[in-house]
Amino acid sequence: MHSSLDDEKLAELSRTGDVDAFDALMRRWEKKMFALCYGIMGNAEDAHDAVQEAFQSAFKTIGRFRGESKFSSWIHRIAVNACITQKRKNKRLAESGFDSTDGGSWEPVAPEIGSNPLLHLERAELTSAVRAAISSLPEEIRLAVLMKEFQNLTFQEISDTLELPLSTVKSRVYTGFKLLRDKLSNRNAT
Repeated sequence: MHSSLDDEKLAELSRTGDVDAFDALMRRWEKKMFALCYGIMGNAEDAHDAVQEAFQSAFKTIGRFRGESKFSSWIHRIAVNACITQKRKNKRLAESGFDSTDGGSWEPVAPEIGSNPLLHLERAELTSAVRAAISSLPEEIRLAVLMKEFQNLTFQEISDTLELPLSTVKSRVYTGFKLLRDKLSNRNAT
């Protein structure tokens, strides 16, 4: 029943205490939130933690969501904040000598059964190069690129989510794509 409703209607029902409506929102958004958090955090464990924190925060604060912005902008902002909190926590752990993270490495690509080993190797190398290039971007630029390219958000949605002027968002996305193009073309030149 809830799966046919749009995000704003589900959020409205969630505000009234409908846990099933919130569960439908979580199921609808969990993969996109994980992809965003993974892109920011750089590893699956921290991304899972950030997603969990984001959904817990969203559940606690859904009563304050008034629909003045799109639900997608609201939930993305919560996920970004959860990643920032997780990064600060990881930094404090690293500084205290209790760092259990993998240093932001990307998980390897699993081979396809029956695939050509050389094709798989080329694909894995390219995936690794793209991930390394994205990871090397300054954080504010990386975030804008991830939201545009991997979350398919409009410039306006990114602007609303990050609470930045539209021109700043466009500049960051275009700068990010130029930096990625340069990094990847330099890779091919070597």
